[in-house]
Amino acid sequence: MPRFYCPLPLAAGAQVTLPPQAARHVQVLRLQPGGVITLFNGEGGEWTASVTRMGRSDVDVEIGAHTAVEREAARAVHLVVGMPANERMDWLVEKATELGAASIQPVTTARSVVKLAGERAAKRQAHWQAIAVAACEQCGRNRVPPVHAPLALADWLRGGQSEGVRLLLSLRAGSQPLRQAAGGASQVWVLHGPEGGLTAQEEDAALAAGFVPASLGTRVLRAETASVAALAVLGLE
Repeated sequence: MPRFYCPLPLAAGAQVTLPPQAARHVQVLRLQPGGVITLFNGEGGEWTASVTRMGRSDVDVEIGAHTAVEREAARAVHLVVGMPANERMDWLVEKATELGAASIQPVTTARSVVKLAGERAAKRQAHWQAIAVAACEQCGRNRVPPVHAPLALADWLRGGQSEGVRLLLSLRAGSQPLRQAAGGASQVWVLHGPEGGLTAQEEDAALAAGFVPASLGTRVLRAETASVAALAVLGLE
């Protein structure tokens, strides 16, 4: 059954006009009145809905039963990623969402190829958030992970986070295996650099901010591969 994100209050029996993106998808599928779809609004669970009207550019539905199903990972893994270049960040957001990332924070670092600010940063954030929504529609997640506005790594470290284990993906001597470093924590922050990695100074700043060096092995992984591998290790348990 087709699934669509509908960020509106939903309740059984309510009549709802679908948001433009969901309406376009319904029209592309050429659903007719009486057709049944699944909706989720990011607040938990999902609803069945029946198409009641197909307009030229809008679609009305009647909300049916709610199912309190959740498909979130047992451990909340938050990614803090040095943005890879070109379409690789798009790929990272899509696959990270499928693998259950709780949130994604893009950061710029000394070796970042991509540096975003102002209107350009806002457009890219909106683009990445739309990719996360589409990935949730495809994979069955009912909660959309936020893709935050890009920040300089130093600014993000100053802001900090109050809860959870902080892990820095690093090849430096003494790094613990990632799963071991995470232990039984229910909330984990994973930081890694872009192409070329973080500088020694940036790693030192992360350690000073409470991060612990952790390893995915001896091979050097691309930025987007590192995110996917970390989520596979920590999130698919």
